[in-house]
Amino acid sequence: MADNEWSRPAQPPPPLFFNKKERDLVKQVNDELIERVIGQTVAYYPLSLEHTNYHSLYGEAIEKSFLPPVRVYALVKFDGIQTETSNYGLDKTASITVNFHKRRLTEDQDLYVREGDFVLYDEILYEITTLMEPRLLFGQGDRRFEISAKCLRSREGLFDGQ
Repeated sequence: MADNEWSRPAQPPPPLFFNKKERDLVKQVNDELIERVIGQTVAYYPLSLEHTNYHSLYGEAIEKSFLPPVRVYALVKFDGIQTETSNYGLDKTASITVNFHKRRLTEDQDLYVREGDFVLYDEILYEITTLMEPRLLFGQGDRRFEISAKCLRSREGLFDGQ
């Protein structure tokens, strides 16, 4: 009976359906769908960390400098226009949610999405206010493949990078 005994392998097997080939396949399919089928683009204006003069104590900048825009293919959802009433009158804000493909940005375009950057969509300028990474690749916690950016319409005069 010693020949039929189960023995523990030296190392665990690789994760099922989750090696480099599968990750590359997911990237390729997402790239083709977003760029060739859906085809939504935004102009992404990254903040220039080198040319922006930040306050030494507060870490804020009154005047910000931006790098030239980068065309990015993304999935954009218009969230609508909200009206808020305050002591100063009515205020209308428009917002969009931009879903970026993380590997396409970081590996192919060497671009990193940050709060405070601007996107131009449908000739309207929006500021990125909130970032999330809501989707996991094959349910693995360490593999996120989407960056979701909540963007609010910026006020005129706030951005002069166009």
